[in-house]
Amino acid sequence: MRSIILAGLMLLCASGPSPAEVPAPASTPTFHAPQSHQPKSPPGPFIPASASPAAALASLPDAPAPAPPQAKPAPQQSGGNPAQQQPRRILGIMPNYRAVSAGAIPRPPGPRQSFIMATENSFDYSAFIFVGATSLLAEADDAHPALGKGVGGYWAYSWRGFLDKTDGNYLVMWAFPTVFHEDERYFAEGQGPILHRVLYAVSSVAVARNYQGAHTFNFSEILGRGASQAVSITYYPSSADTASAIGQKYAYALGRDALTNTFREFWPDISTHVLHRRPTS
Repeated sequence: MRSIILAGLMLLCASGPSPAEVPAPASTPTFHAPQSHQPKSPPGPFIPASASPAAALASLPDAPAPAPPQAKPAPQQSGGNPAQQQPRRILGIMPNYRAVSAGAIPRPPGPRQSFIMATENSFDYSAFIFVGATSLLAEADDAHPALGKGVGGYWAYSWRGFLDKTDGNYLVMWAFPTVFHEDERYFAEGQGPILHRVLYAVSSVAVARNYQGAHTFNFSEILGRGASQAVSITYYPSSADTASAIGQKYAYALGRDALTNTFREFWPDISTHVLHRRPTS
């Protein structure tokens, strides 16, 4: 019996799978690093090893010539004809800060620039000369007898005249323009028929430009001069409080501004063609 079992085991061992039938282990995949594809530079000229240095240099291609530098564009002028430029001062005395040269389109002044413009016109040395001259005429004419004569009377006219000019400047050039968004500078025409330019300069006391460049009623000039006359009632004698006296001063202030704008309009022509001066901006 034992021999029969031993013989059966030997037969099972002999009938196992052959080495050819055993599957081979799976091969491990091989990863290759990607190759960078860089553009190949064109081959240079063939230079024999026996060539001399001079011949080697001669065989090299010529380098491209550098591009010529581009010229910078010229800055644009803010005005037109140089003969129409408005100067900062007229005759070296009269301040002309409110004038804009013909053809120029500046940015809106805004509250800050308007305040500076009013300050420059109020405290310029020419303002004291103007107030001194007008006060002397008023004292000599005895415009307000209650203010007296002599040195004391001249001082009474002087400080009141300075207040008239100063509060008028700040109301017309800064306070009301800030409220109504108006540009109280004078924009010169610079050309055209004389009558047209005169009417344009005179009408500027009633017509102004707003911050958008459109024409509008000049509230700053009309209301500002009126408010200035109302303020002057507080420091002038009661005899100057009448409607007639206030109306005369109000009309004088508007007429003075119209005359000043007319003088600004034609000053470049007078300076160039009459005085033969070189115009300066």
